[in-house]
Amino acid sequence: MTSTQSPATQPPDTASGGPRRWPLLGNLPAFARDPLAFFESLRDDHGDWVPWALGPQRNVLASRPEHVGELLGAVESTFRPTELGWAFRQLLGEGVVVAQGDDWRRKRALVQPAVRPRQVRSYAATMVECADALAGTWHEGDQIDVHREMAGLTQRIAVRTLFGSDAAGREAPISAAMATAQRELGAEFRGVTLFLPPWVRTPGRRRMRQAVAVLDREIEHVIRAHEAASSAGAERDDLLSRLLAARDEHGGPLSRKELRDESITLYIGGHETTSTTLTWAWQLLSGAPAARARLTQELDRVLGGRLPTYDDYARLPWTRQVVKEALRIYPPIWLISAVAAQDTSIGGRPVPAGTSVWVSPWSMHRDPRWFPDPEAFRPERWDADAPHAVPDHAWFPFGGGPRACLGARFALVEAALVLAVLAQRFHLDSGSGRAGVFPGLTLQPKTPVLATLTTP
Repeated sequence: MTSTQSPATQPPDTASGGPRRWPLLGNLPAFARDPLAFFESLRDDHGDWVPWALGPQRNVLASRPEHVGELLGAVESTFRPTELGWAFRQLLGEGVVVAQGDDWRRKRALVQPAVRPRQVRSYAATMVECADALAGTWHEGDQIDVHREMAGLTQRIAVRTLFGSDAAGREAPISAAMATAQRELGAEFRGVTLFLPPWVRTPGRRRMRQAVAVLDREIEHVIRAHEAASSAGAERDDLLSRLLAARDEHGGPLSRKELRDESITLYIGGHETTSTTLTWAWQLLSGAPAARARLTQELDRVLGGRLPTYDDYARLPWTRQVVKEALRIYPPIWLISAVAAQDTSIGGRPVPAGTSVWVSPWSMHRDPRWFPDPEAFRPERWDADAPHAVPDHAWFPFGGGPRACLGARFALVEAALVLAVLAQRFHLDSGSGRAGVFPGLTLQPKTPVLATLTTP
C-alpha cells in the first residue's frame, strides 16, 4: 500500500553542513570503510539534505521520498546519470543503463519490447522448469549454500531466457567472469582508483580486463550461433533473438557492440539481482516462522501441489509481499545518483550544475519514519489494508522515472515463481541470524548463507 503524506503529517525537513571532510579525499575514507553505515549516519546525524564529498566531487545525499521522486523524474531533463568509474564502464559499455540523451532513447526503444509483460509471460515456464529441476536435486537433511544455489538457478534461467540453448556449457566461464567483475567494480567504487585516469593500470584493473575479455568472448560465440541459426531459418523466442531482430525508427539494428552491452545489462538484471533477492528472502523467512507458515498456507490454497504458471503470479499476494519486503530490507541496487546538468533545484533547494545528488534505497528503506521497526521482516506491511501507509517513492529498489529498471517485471515474476516452486517442497532453515552484507555492484551476502533442507 502506498500513499502521499500531506505536509502536515510529514516530519520537518532538516539539513546541515554535512560531515567533516579530509583534504583532497573528502569523505572517501568513511565511505570506503562502510558505505551503507555511512549513508545511514548522514541521514541520522545530519538530516535529509546533506552535502558531502567523494574526493573532489560535490555531492548531496537526499533522504526524503519526495526528493527521490523529483530526482528520478528529472533524469534525462535537468539531470544526467553519474559516471560511476572505469570499471563500471568496462562492464556495461554503452548499454541502456549508462547511455544518455538520444542514444539512451534509441536503445531503450529497442530493448524495452523484449521485457514487456507479454514477453515475460513467455519466459515464466522456463523459470518454473529450472526451479523444479533444482528442487529435484535437493534432499531432506541436506545442508546447502543458499546463495550459491540461488545464483546457479538464476544463472540457468538468465542464460536460457537470454541466450537460449546456444549458451549450453558456457555458463561456468560467464558466471566466474561476472563474479570477478562484480568484486573489482565494488572495490574500485569504494577506493581511490575511482579517481584514477583510465590509462593507470592496477592489479584490480588487470583482473577486470581479463574478466571482461572472457565475457566478450563468450557472448560473441553465442551471438554468432544465433546468427547462424537465423540464417538457417530457425525461429527463436529468447531475449537475444529479439534484440537481433529489433530495428530503430530508421530501420537500423543494434550494432555488434550494442548487442554485447545490452546482453550484459540484461544478464545482470536477470541473474545478479534476483539471486541475491531470493537469498535474502530465504534467510528472512527462516527467522520468521509466522510469515513462512502464511506462505505455505497460500501456496497450498492456490496451487494445491501443482507447479505455478505466469497467471498464478497475480493469485499469490503473500508470496509477492515476501519478495517486496526482502527487496526493502536488502535492495540489490543500494545507491542511485544523478548529476545536475544545469543549475536546478530539488525540493526547493538549489542544486548547482555539476553537483551529484544521491539517493540510497538501503538508507531510505530503513528509515523508521517511512517503515516503522525497519529492521523487522514484516511482509504484512504491504497488505492492502495495512495501518501505516508507505509514502510514494519511499520504496524504490528498481529506481523510477524514465530510467526505471527495464527488467523489474522479469525480476519480480522470477523471484515469486521460484519461491513458490521451492517453498512447496522445502523449508530452508538457516536460523534466525542474518549474514553481513557486501555492497558491490549488487548487495551480496558477505559470508555463505548455509541452510538445512526440511520438508513442510
